[in-house]
Amino acid sequence: MRAHLGDHLVIESPATGATRRDGEIVGLHHEDGTPPYDVRWSDTDEVTLVFPGPDAHVHHIEHGPPGTTHGAHPPDTAAAPPPDAPPPDAPPPAARTPHRGDIGRRVAVERHRQRLSREETARRARMSSEYLAYLEEQPADPTVATLIRLADALGTTVTALRGGDADLPPGQGRALLRPRLWDLSAGECRTLLATHGVGRIAVSASDGRPAVVPVNYEVVDDAIVFRTAPGSVPATAVGHEVAFEVDHVDEALSRGWSVLAVGTASVVTEPDAVRTLTRRAHTTPWAGGERDLWVSIRPTSLTGRRITPAER
Repeated sequence: MRAHLGDHLVIESPATGATRRDGEIVGLHHEDGTPPYDVRWSDTDEVTLVFPGPDAHVHHIEHGPPGTTHGAHPPDTAAAPPPDAPPPDAPPPAARTPHRGDIGRRVAVERHRQRLSREETARRARMSSEYLAYLEEQPADPTVATLIRLADALGTTVTALRGGDADLPPGQGRALLRPRLWDLSAGECRTLLATHGVGRIAVSASDGRPAVVPVNYEVVDDAIVFRTAPGSVPATAVGHEVAFEVDHVDEALSRGWSVLAVGTASVVTEPDAVRTLTRRAHTTPWAGGERDLWVSIRPTSLTGRRITPAER
């Protein structure tokens, strides 16, 4: 018997085939994947060291129904290949190029946003760092209990880790019973603004109507810079005093902050400065297309507010 992190260990009655117990393998003790295993049981959420007996088998979440064995190793008992089995010379599942799943990507992004190491996150979620690496790097299907612990460790929700709130506007959670709204200092505003990402610029469009447009931005030498296309709505900011806003909402804890910068927008024309901005940019504009016009806003006013629970 051989297993990988994330496989399920299933123990069932040989006579009836009824499942008696199953759990997720969260720890390996041998590099070749042979027993024993650390198993987190689905019925108790406890982790125990297991030496599988003859009534146990390994089920990998990506391949086949419960009762099948994963990997390039031969099964414990001989069986005829199914009709849709791959040809004999096909690469085994374990040798194929892995692709991270959506849950793993969201876990990794949230962990980096929180500036947490993999080891610290695993400690908070009460799992091994090797298993967390598996979740982040493989198309895993963790149990609900595992997702709950990860969400708690990262200060988010299971729904967010699953991507179920991707199309929902933030702020639908309940308000705090005793919220405190307080002003941020200029230094705190600069720190929050400097994380870069997506912000919103408020301008008067070419037809005179007000508009608020999201843009990917950077902060360079205390100036807010973003790329856009000539003739676009964000480009109308050039030569005018505009407002630029960034915020963050913690849906799980009903907290959040916002920073508002006000200043005059100008075009970055110096070739060396343009090359430097392009080279140092963390990302290209999400909107795509040719967006080579760099616009700079140097704030003359920087204010912000934060919502937290009131001190008892």
